Amino acid sequence: MDREAHGVLVLAGTPIGQADDAPPRLVAELTRADVVAAEDTRRLKRLCSDLGITLSGRVVSYFEGNEQARTPLLLEALLAGERVVLVTDAGMPSVSDPGYRLVAAAVEEDVRVTAVPGPSAVLTALAVSGLPVDRFCFEGFLPRKAGERARRLAALAAEERTMVFFEAPHRTEAALQAMAEALGGDRPAAVCRELTKTHEEVVRGPLAELAAWAAEGVRGEVTLVVQGASGGPSVASDPDSLRAAVARLEEGGTPRKEAIVQVAKAAGLPKREVYQVVHVQ
Repeated sequence: MDREAHGVLVLAGTPIGQADDAPPRLVAELTRADVVAAEDTRRLKRLCSDLGITLSGRVVSYFEGNEQARTPLLLEALLAGERVVLVTDAGMPSVSDPGYRLVAAAVEEDVRVTAVPGPSAVLTALAVSGLPVDRFCFEGFLPRKAGERARRLAALAAEERTMVFFEAPHRTEAALQAMAEALGGDRPAAVCRELTKTHEEVVRGPLAELAAWAAEGVRGEVTLVVQGASGGPSVASDPDSLRAAVARLEEGGTPRKEAIVQVAKAAGLPKREVYQVVHVQ
């Protein structure tokens, strides 16, 4: 079967807060779809109600728990010539949301994949953060476990691009504290909460101050934006700070030799100097 006989997979960006942000093409794609695959069918129903549209195609759930099992069924629909529209709860599908498996499967079968551009928490947070936007990277969610989180942040200590993270509200304080320890408490950052929604809030300041602010509790959808390294040491080079940084990585399961290498790189020091600090008390 040639590509012309295949259907089309449409990755449809949905509003991250206000339904009014939905582009006209989102309405058109939803109403003409043969199949709408939704991360949460209840949220899809509310969105359609807000947009004043009625779906004529089949609606199926497509979320993290059933993504692997449901992908072959959606691919079968695409190969049969159907137009499948994929939506997540908010923002663009496959960006820290379901979608990658289906896109990869469609590409493998030479099925056309297109998108309806829509709001993105990543770009919105970056734009309002007040931090450099000429070069940036998206790091998604940090690991939940403290040790794994420390290792990830240690690897990012020398990253010069502005970094964007997603985080759960109940883990925001811990994430900011870990960032302050790994990247430096004076590193500029912004906490973007409930973007485009009624209670939108953007709090800017050094990581240490933001961690103290978050200790009072954070609610809603959270996106963190952190300025990249300026080229100087990202870990303090005094002996106590170096020993503490190595100890944090070891507590998370990193072998001492590798921990010393990571801390030396982040501090801008030869690894032998960090080795001597750790082993010669």
